[in-house]
Amino acid sequence: MNIFKVNGKFNLGDLIISLLITLGGGYVIGKFTQESVQVYGTLNKPWFSPPAIVFPIVWTILYILMAIAAYRIFLRHKQGEKTKSALWFYIIQLVLNFAWSIIFFRFKLYGLAFIELIILLIFIVITTIKFFKFDKIAGILMIPYIIWVSFAGVLNFFVWMLNEM
Repeated sequence: MNIFKVNGKFNLGDLIISLLITLGGGYVIGKFTQESVQVYGTLNKPWFSPPAIVFPIVWTILYILMAIAAYRIFLRHKQGEKTKSALWFYIIQLVLNFAWSIIFFRFKLYGLAFIELIILLIFIVITTIKFFKFDKIAGILMIPYIIWVSFAGVLNFFVWMLNEM
């Protein structure tokens, strides 16, 4: 199984564009919120909160998996399949993903960030279902993202409760 081929076809340019959009967006948001992220270390957090070093590692892996999934769906679109809706949901959830960091880290609105994260999770699930309809591998590549964002939601909720309530 080659996760980079769809119907026997591989397109390096499309893969690079997908990786640049996803990883590049994450990088820009990371730079934008970099100073604010340091505040996270001073917050009251639940006992199960991972060390800060875990987050950039996990997010880099997830962004790569997401980008490969989107690339696969885009290749199917180029091959004539009607994947436009799936790609739009992907873009929406990506924007919501980037917005969460700004809401949580930059503005320190933990309750609003939690609500936004629930909406994000709904869009991720819808995106994953749509991806599965067109490409099983693309859908599978999104599952770790669902798991991590669910965990992040629990963390976000506890940070909100422990610091604002």
